[in-house]
Amino acid sequence: MLFGLIHYNAPGDNLADFLAYAAKAGFDSVELQISDVWPETGKPEVEAEKVAAMLFDNGLKCSALAAGNDFNVIEEDEVKAQVERFEMCCNLALIVGAPVIRTEGGGVKESVPEDLWVDAITGCVWECLDFVEEMGLILAIDNHGWITNNVDVLAGILETIDHPQVGTNLDTMNYRWYGYPVETLPYIFDRVAQWVKHTHFKDGKGFRDTYVGGALGTGEVPIGDAVAALKANGYQGVWCAEYEGARDVSDQGYRDCLAWLKENC
Repeated sequence: MLFGLIHYNAPGDNLADFLAYAAKAGFDSVELQISDVWPETGKPEVEAEKVAAMLFDNGLKCSALAAGNDFNVIEEDEVKAQVERFEMCCNLALIVGAPVIRTEGGGVKESVPEDLWVDAITGCVWECLDFVEEMGLILAIDNHGWITNNVDVLAGILETIDHPQVGTNLDTMNYRWYGYPVETLPYIFDRVAQWVKHTHFKDGKGFRDTYVGGALGTGEVPIGDAVAALKANGYQGVWCAEYEGARDVSDQGYRDCLAWLKENC
């Protein structure tokens, strides 16, 4: 069982500092952002090799690489651009040893009406499946933003694709942030658990403008129900913490999240 954290709202002014913190705090793995391995200038493959060495030196595994693609597109040239970008992200994931490539569904835009969201995102994923299969990667669509936080939309995408290498990243707080009532969250966790390939265990209170993040176990999200749903469905992936609470000089937030995961997972 591996415990990880995402390179987001985390200690360290740079990647080296972040990785040193993760190792010292007792984490086994980290999720990296595409900006960690794809510099604005220079060759991304070279940078990714450097990052792979940094992970090794710190005794850490990379649980996932966040690609940040926008698959909610339908124009042929836009689809082509997103697929080409995603293929590069997948190549970089292989270099850093990430078994999971995480992506957004996409953003809301006038060119893609709501009734085409599932078709648009599904179409982009299908265009990527050949190289995802060949590379042996898992593609995890995050429940993030206005589109894939809608559990019906996300389920529609995953049911349509119906592929063992395509699933979701479960962010436990995002469904609450989107506006689902707290009492509905256990049902949602049960519904999506069959597709979960990676996690962001995140807690807090409120939604949208009233949302305030906190360490695991301090908010209103029934994260214990998420653990139960995943275990009931045979989840074998990383238990990854994401913390959006206040930072302090001791950087205690993520350590508290790790303690909760070790006690409850």
